[in-house]
Amino acid sequence: MPEFLNPAEAEFWVFIGLLTFLGIVIFLAKAPQKIGAALDGQAAAIQANLDEAARIREEAQRLLDTLKAERAEAEVHAREMLAQAQAEAKRLEADAKAKLEESLARRQQVAERKIATAEAQAAAEVKAAAADIAAQAAESVLVQRLAGAKADPLVDAAIGQIAGKLQ
Repeated sequence: MPEFLNPAEAEFWVFIGLLTFLGIVIFLAKAPQKIGAALDGQAAAIQANLDEAARIREEAQRLLDTLKAERAEAEVHAREMLAQAQAEAKRLEADAKAKLEESLARRQQVAERKIATAEAQAAAEVKAAAADIAAQAAESVLVQRLAGAKADPLVDAAIGQIAGKLQ
């Protein structure tokens, strides 16, 4: 065995120290690269997350703008529908008033016709009753005047026909 590998010798420990130093130097030389690469990876991931968040925010803003436009359009449409409904209600109200007035006028005309018919019928009945009473009165007057005189069959027949002709 070589003499410098003997742990009792100082050269052994110098050799171990040298190897340790070189290992540390190599590790430290590669460690910053690895740390830098890890930090670069984290920075890239963070940047990707930020880009995704910005994209999502822009998409949400577009969606919000679209919804606001649709809401405004729906409000305008609702106002138009309300105005149309009010106009239709006014038109229907005017039609209903006109139909009601027309119906009332027809009913009034029918009532007036019924009243006129009833009046005409009552007048005809009064005239008929008056004619009957007049015929009966004329018959009784003629009967009394002719009772004392000689009875004539033609006069008796004429008196009997008076009631029928006056009606």
